[in-house]
Amino acid sequence: MTQQALADIAGVHVNQIRRYEAGSAQPTLEALVGLARALHVSLDQLVFDEGERGPSDDLRLQFEAVSHMSDDDRRIIKALLDGMIVKHQTKQMVGNLSS
Repeated sequence: MTQQALADIAGVHVNQIRRYEAGSAQPTLEALVGLARALHVSLDQLVFDEGERGPSDDLRLQFEAVSHMSDDDRRIIKALLDGMIVKHQTKQMVGNLSS
């Protein structure tokens, strides 16, 4: 796809596409959304390196196993994860207050 074609589909000026590719400008969120749609990819795929946002390999296997469980079991596991995340965040906030 040419820079002009990408610019037309994404709704940005071709000079902006050139600046993005050269690294001399950063796209706005609106421009990123347009680029992702034009390229038929998610924002994550456009912005992050492969594997940067996903779970580690060991957690990926566990999440895959959970995905095959019943709805009730998945709800329980989600509640457990939510509880652990809140506990961790609270611990961090308390640690920041005492620093």
